[in-house]
Amino acid sequence: MAFVVDVLSWILIGIGSGLMVTGAIGLLRFPDFFARLHAVSVTETLASWTILLGLALQSGFTQTTLKLALIWLILLFTGPTATHALAKAALHGGLTPMADEEESLP
Repeated sequence: MAFVVDVLSWILIGIGSGLMVTGAIGLLRFPDFFARLHAVSVTETLASWTILLGLALQSGFTQTTLKLALIWLILLFTGPTATHALAKAALHGGLTPMADEEESLP
């Protein structure tokens, strides 16, 4: 049983790590700020959840698991909120999404 939990936790940690790498690639490859912000925010949210779940499986039901659950709860609220705040600040600062620029071209 412990072997199955170890394998499942390492699979989750590996999936989360892979998602973090894809988010980093999206950050480097996408053309404008809003596309990059979207790529990073989506992958960061899912990757952090899978990594934290894998770590919780590794630690068993201990005080460490409760701390990981609190970290997950904080990330649940702060990640999307920070992404929204960054997008609103960029729009307020005059930065327009690339699709809007393409539609206004003659």
